[in-house]
Amino acid sequence: MTFASEAELQIRLRRAAFNRALAEADLSSIGPILGPDVILVTGTDSAVISGRKAQLAAWKREFGSTPRTIYTRITQGIIASPVEPIAMEHGHWQGIPAGSDNVIASGTYAAKWRQFDQGWLLIAEIFVTLA
Repeated sequence: MTFASEAELQIRLRRAAFNRALAEADLSSIGPILGPDVILVTGTDSAVISGRKAQLAAWKREFGSTPRTIYTRITQGIIASPVEPIAMEHGHWQGIPAGSDNVIASGTYAAKWRQFDQGWLLIAEIFVTLA
């Protein structure tokens, strides 16, 4: 298996675990997927959430809201760098209130991943709200 195909497989597995953690409001499963200095740029107001600790605090608040919105990222493609242990993921995201089938927000995203000793970790995500 080539580096690029192995990277894509591992990142897809990490993304699936992240989506599961969001659906189950499982904060303890999100932390190990985030790099220590991870950056998230939100889709609507472009707020910047910087660092693993800050992002976990934001997810904790989100998990406590009523009704809770479940966010899902749907990967469309992953490109692994042939010269550095990094990769770019892109796709669509959507937010659906728990217990509903109605999408209340959606858009596009890009995510940068880096391979560390503990595996592929998210180091940056940027979201754009389109609907």
